[in-house]
Amino acid sequence: MRLPRRGALALLAGAGLAGCGFRLRGAPSFAFERLHLAGFDPRSPLREALEAQLPRLPLQLTAQRAQAQVVLEALKESHHKLAVASTAAGQVREWQLHLVLDYRLITPAEDLLLPATQLRLVRDLSTTEAATLAKEYEEADLRRAMQVEAVNLLLRRLAAVRLR
Repeated sequence: MRLPRRGALALLAGAGLAGCGFRLRGAPSFAFERLHLAGFDPRSPLREALEAQLPRLPLQLTAQRAQAQVVLEALKESHHKLAVASTAAGQVREWQLHLVLDYRLITPAEDLLLPATQLRLVRDLSTTEAATLAKEYEEADLRRAMQVEAVNLLLRRLAAVRLR
């Protein structure tokens, strides 16, 4: 049986990836099992995204600080939009969406595990008056994607922490 050219190329690429040890990134493993979130606004988009991700992980979110092994403390969280390009008439043509989280990781006894660290994500968003509603939806999608990416980055950073 003769494979079509594309099929042969796909098979060859798959065999090359299998031979090099490539595998998809799995769920991170943590040196702790119980996590407490502190300093987040109760309606924080990042807190909500983090709480949505935790049931898929071997981490238990605790309501009481004393029951946790580690405390993820949000020092500052901001979500803002800056105008970066405009027309001669003053109409904004491009925005930048910013997500910033300053955090640290401590034990319930205030021992420092991870010093104050900043997580910053920036995305560009072009705009036009003709597609205002579509651009609003695009902005909402970009913000959700930024939150998911921020949570994934944060979880990978937490997975690198080792308890003493």
